[in-house]
Amino acid sequence: MTIKELERLYHAGRWTEELQEQCRSDSRTGVRKLVHRWERETQERARVEAMYHYEFLAREKGCTLVAGVDEAGRGPLAGPVVVAAVILPLGLFLPHLNDSKKLSAAVREELFSAIMKSAVAVEIVSISEKIIDERNIYQATKQGMYEAVSALRPQPQHVLLDAVPLKLPMTSSPIVHGDAKSASIAAASIAAKVTRDRLMLKYDEEYPQYGFKKHKGYGTAEHLAALQEYGSCPIHRRSFEPIRSMAARY
Repeated sequence: MTIKELERLYHAGRWTEELQEQCRSDSRTGVRKLVHRWERETQERARVEAMYHYEFLAREKGCTLVAGVDEAGRGPLAGPVVVAAVILPLGLFLPHLNDSKKLSAAVREELFSAIMKSAVAVEIVSISEKIIDERNIYQATKQGMYEAVSALRPQPQHVLLDAVPLKLPMTSSPIVHGDAKSASIAAASIAAKVTRDRLMLKYDEEYPQYGFKKHKGYGTAEHLAALQEYGSCPIHRRSFEPIRSMAARY
């Protein structure tokens, strides 16, 4: 077969394991590229499939609607903490799905679009800096998780959480580093991260002197220097250092 004929088979989804084996010994550069591409895609499918381990365990117990919950923005000095709850179709293949912190902004955006299009349900909740200051960041994060789960339609039968235990009306499992181990939690981490980053870009337009577009509110050297020069703005967390100490001096 010519390379073009093989490429047509590949793009039509008709590349089989038998054809792959036949092409392994083909020395043509174009064929070698197709062979390597098939191998990469097969490995990626296996990696993503393994991320459904906890979801499939829940299904074995009769739970077909499994939600993953995660947050973005617990550490920054400014802006809200954003929580997402996501129910994925069990086994849905989303290439590059992973902990949002391990992905580039461009890949997160692509996955966010795919998640919003393909998920059974998505709920995203933003908890303001004012509530964070009133309740502390841990309690504010838990509040967001409760709100996100309770708003999901349909309601999940089981919930996978990134390390934070909750008392929910359905069964749940806190998983340490869950955003790297569970497909549903990874999807929630991406939804929360993209939503929060977009919000911080809007805040950058409102408060350009702080550089929110670059650091998204985290305590970088640039952000700390801006705080020293301009003081805090309405979206800064007053209970976080060094803002708390700065406020006490005035």
